[in-house]
Amino acid sequence: MRAAVLVFPGSNCDRDLATAFRAAGFKTDMVWHKDTSLPDGVDIVGVPGGFSYGDYLRCGAIAANSPICRALAAHAERGGFVFGPCNGFQILTETGLLPGALLRNAGLKYICRTVPLIVAEQDSVFTRGYAPGEEIRIPIAHHDGNYFADTDTLDRLEGEGLVAFRYAENPNGSQRDIAGILSPNHRVLGMMPHPERAADAGHGGTDGQRLFAHLTEALAAA
Repeated sequence: MRAAVLVFPGSNCDRDLATAFRAAGFKTDMVWHKDTSLPDGVDIVGVPGGFSYGDYLRCGAIAANSPICRALAAHAERGGFVFGPCNGFQILTETGLLPGALLRNAGLKYICRTVPLIVAEQDSVFTRGYAPGEEIRIPIAHHDGNYFADTDTLDRLEGEGLVAFRYAENPNGSQRDIAGILSPNHRVLGMMPHPERAADAGHGGTDGQRLFAHLTEALAAA
């Protein structure tokens, strides 16, 4: 299996994400934002957390218009897998690969702590390593993680099983406690929490490890 991790000015979780992919058995390439294509044979693209372009304009807005994001969109349109934690989630909404927007936290403060999540949807390669309704603990680190969408979009996400994770204790005001969502084909996942920061016992928890381990099993069998 082969993963590509995008790198933008201001990314600070790109190496964390690459380490989690490599530990799960992926050959992993780092891809600079000015590149116009992805490496051949990429199975999954990781869009990392951080503060791309210093979070100017809106978080993820400038990154979404970088040259590599055209290749990212083409990869997703071909049915390729995409995973975007934190700023990656913001970029995926700005590119239109996922609906909604990430607004300023309801408390207007940056939040950095480990929070409990509920696995809301198991039918994806990202979540099949968990039991439906299981509570896991994953770190968050964001200032603009308040998920917002109109009522019709929220109803569609819930009705079509596209809410992947919910907050057990909502830290940021996200509508309907949404922490992560899937694309209609379940091949794109965006989430504000950082499973790559919970993929090694040295980090204080390993609940994120199963996400990457199951990706390996699922893509190897495909």
